[in-house]
Amino acid sequence: MLIAKDWIDYTLIDCANGEKLEKWGDFTLIRPDPQVIWQEKTNENEWKKADAHYHRSKQGGGSWEYKKKLPEAWQIKYKNLTFNIKPMGFKHTGIFPEQAVNWDFIMDKILGANRDIKVLNLFAYTGGATVAAAKAGASVVHVDASKGMVLWAKENAASSGLKEAPIRYIVDDVIKFVEREIRRGNKYDAIIMDPPTYGRGPKGEIWKFEDELYPLIQKCMALLSDNPLFIIVNSYTSNVSSTIVKNVLELTVAKRFGGYVTDDEISLNIKDTNLNLPCGAATRWINN
Repeated sequence: MLIAKDWIDYTLIDCANGEKLEKWGDFTLIRPDPQVIWQEKTNENEWKKADAHYHRSKQGGGSWEYKKKLPEAWQIKYKNLTFNIKPMGFKHTGIFPEQAVNWDFIMDKILGANRDIKVLNLFAYTGGATVAAAKAGASVVHVDASKGMVLWAKENAASSGLKEAPIRYIVDDVIKFVEREIRRGNKYDAIIMDPPTYGRGPKGEIWKFEDELYPLIQKCMALLSDNPLFIIVNSYTSNVSSTIVKNVLELTVAKRFGGYVTDDEISLNIKDTNLNLPCGAATRWINN
């Protein structure tokens, strides 16, 4: 298990009754998490101090209840990276703090390569991995189907001092973009992907993790340089084990390039306890 334990501006204060209590910089939020099936609260009094509470609706979706007026956005830092936090209409804040374990890995690998590295970030969301890669000196192509998320990624890059960094932002369906890159003959030293369980592209293209991941990995192999550095596949799909993703990378990338594959649950520690909240998995192919 990989635990994102180096945060200062983020804390998972407590979890109970299908919810988690989190500190994001100066503000404390309560958000739902279906994995929290226990009822015991460790920090009972802290729950009463929450600034906002996201309530799920039985009809689907949900809404925020604000105990105090919050800014539309505020910033938090992770080491030398800065991110803009914005409570969204579907419970998210724009950053998944457990992904810090991947940001550290990305920066370490790029800095240790001692050469120019070109990174492709697919399903790139608000650009946590993009910012980490660019901060380590890589050039990055950032691809996401949502224009709003790509604009947010640009804000995060600028806030991290990377406004002029070699980052190319693309609003497109991931599969269509990858197919065009293959035809163009473009190559990358590292590929990162954070695919959803289910999603739609800008023109209604349907993505289903268990159907589309293997063909996408096969396509991405054609984009790898002669001496690739790594591939990261994040997964949150409960019916597809990270072992399955590991098998896919073993049968494709490792078979061709060598190296090795790791698969780990990624998690956050719950404050004042020895408990961790799992937040998906990271499967990595790493060149020797």
